[in-house]
Amino acid sequence: MRAQSSATAPSGIAVGGQDTGGHGRSSGTLQAALGVVAFSLTFPATAWGLEGFGPWSLIAVRSILAAVIAGGCLLALRVPLPERRHRAGLAVVGAGVVLGFPLLTTLALQTSTTAHAAVVVGLLPLTTALFSALRVGTRPSRTFWLAAIAGAAAVIAFTVQQSGGALTSADAYLFAALLVCAAGYTEGGRLARVMPGWHVIGWALVLCLPLTVPMAAVAQSFEPVHLTAHGVAGLLWVAVGSQFLGLVVWYRGMAAIGIPKASQLQLAQPLLTLVWSVLLLGEHLTVAAPLTAAAVLVCIAVTQRARG
Repeated sequence: MRAQSSATAPSGIAVGGQDTGGHGRSSGTLQAALGVVAFSLTFPATAWGLEGFGPWSLIAVRSILAAVIAGGCLLALRVPLPERRHRAGLAVVGAGVVLGFPLLTTLALQTSTTAHAAVVVGLLPLTTALFSALRVGTRPSRTFWLAAIAGAAAVIAFTVQQSGGALTSADAYLFAALLVCAAGYTEGGRLARVMPGWHVIGWALVLCLPLTVPMAAVAQSFEPVHLTAHGVAGLLWVAVGSQFLGLVVWYRGMAAIGIPKASQLQLAQPLLTLVWSVLLLGEHLTVAAPLTAAAVLVCIAVTQRARG
């Protein structure tokens, strides 16, 4: 297959990442928001998945399932291979988003609650914006940065309070996950300017198969599998919803409205995760939840209006 031309871009987005009008911006914001909703279910679904699978097995199998779906779509639509100059960026996406973040957070969730793990998600928007400034050259305004920092601080304070204010041994995994995911998001958002977002995550998943297939085989030899309804449901969601469909709309959204602004929508993700944790895992929220939600919504509104 021939290499993909850099002249192609997602529908409604000009090459270079600038949308073609207000409709493009609205569509991009909606798609990024749908990605956030999908990601907000990741931690509860991972907790379910760990009921039936070991951490290494869960990560390997979820990546393989997502790669099979993505590879089938790429093959059925005869999508050309990405250009050689884009393959290093796809490798960063694979290392950060396909393997690094899921593995590190899954290991953390063995000993951490979903509320405590949400600290990572609270810091991720600001970290992604920083990576974007370094990698892509974006220069958001001072108002943007102040609102972003305020939103991150509100989310961190809430999630730390929810976990009792104590740091655990899982924090090393969580902060490492924060860094690798921000790098993967930034590189994926950059690539989504010159190719459809689902191509970005699709090729990243396929590129990881030489690692995930042997990982699954080895993990199965020392991690027993106990199939349960929760375990299977959790696996299917993190594979199809979080690992593929969520990233498809997320990268399309970032390409349309820009990496920094899209990343700030994730300020709402920890609160959504806590809501799902109550409904799916039986965890309890305090009265601080609606107050923090209001503060986060204000910060999101400011970052979306600030000129980058």
